[in-house]
Amino acid sequence: MFSGIVEARGEVVELRSEPPGARLIVREAKIAAETKVADSISVNGCCLTVIDRGDDTFAFEAGPETLKRTNLGGLKPGSPVNLERALAVGDRLGGHFVSGHIDGVGALLERDDCGPWATFWFSVPRALAVQMASKGSIAVDGVSLTIVDSEPDRFSVALIPYTLEVTTLGPLRPGGKVNLETDLLAKYAQRLVEAKQWK
Repeated sequence: MFSGIVEARGEVVELRSEPPGARLIVREAKIAAETKVADSISVNGCCLTVIDRGDDTFAFEAGPETLKRTNLGGLKPGSPVNLERALAVGDRLGGHFVSGHIDGVGALLERDDCGPWATFWFSVPRALAVQMASKGSIAVDGVSLTIVDSEPDRFSVALIPYTLEVTTLGPLRPGGKVNLETDLLAKYAQRLVEAKQWK
């Protein structure tokens, strides 16, 4: 379980094909120093298990389902990634509950920069849009954000200068793909409504 508060921005060292999946190696010295094998780390919002660690790097195995349903398969050496270690009992929850299980991929449609602030519009699959509402929570590449406007095919978020500076969202340009995870409560609410139609 995560909070959506990004701890650090890491850098991809390698995405190595290991059929049917891939090995992802990331560099970030501070997190590497405090991480051990079997720890869970959110990488662009996707919960992955550390399988190896070096002095300033750590590695993960990503299966075919992960590569298909997230933006991780498109990473290249040098790509920045948002990193967050799993919550510990007693930690402050500054964002919202994020499971690290990606629901789908969206893309940046437009960005309106106003000085150091910005409003972003992202595309969203309609199947996920029903789980979103204005002032609700969304995790975008692992970043906990508040939805400003929610429409059937897109939604907007307002980004503060700090978020633009310390996460991968700052350099993102239209067309850039992002991992989306809707709010946990919204998933269960939708399921309860659907279950009423079961026979």
